[in-house]
Amino acid sequence: QVQLVESGGGLVQPGGSLRLSCAASGSISIFAGMGWYRQAPGKERELAASITGSGTLTYADSVKGRFTISRDNAKNTVYLQMRSLKPEDTAVYYCNVKRGTLYNYWGQGTQVTVSS
Repeated sequence: QVQLVESGGGLVQPGGSLRLSCAASGSISIFAGMGWYRQAPGKERELAASITGSGTLTYADSVKGRFTISRDNAKNTVYLQMRSLKPEDTAVYYCNVKRGTLYNYWGQGTQVTVSS
């Protein structure tokens, strides 16, 4: 069983930046999709950004131009660089690694709070 460990969350002022990391404890296929979801209080979990095994990127409209997702297959790690953060970006951010019906792993979540 692969475990995903997220780090990098915290409290930041509006306009600030954070970089989230998610490291897998085991080997992840280079063909697996990796992504970051987020869930704000009282709202459903939503996709923030994802990257396929071939490098295709997908971003939620609300984060386009501000967030950048990347992956390092050698380190089994996915990153989310967040810039120009807004209070509405406040949420618990979850890492996800999925490969079709073979597996679908979730991290425990990391809190991101944007507030002055």
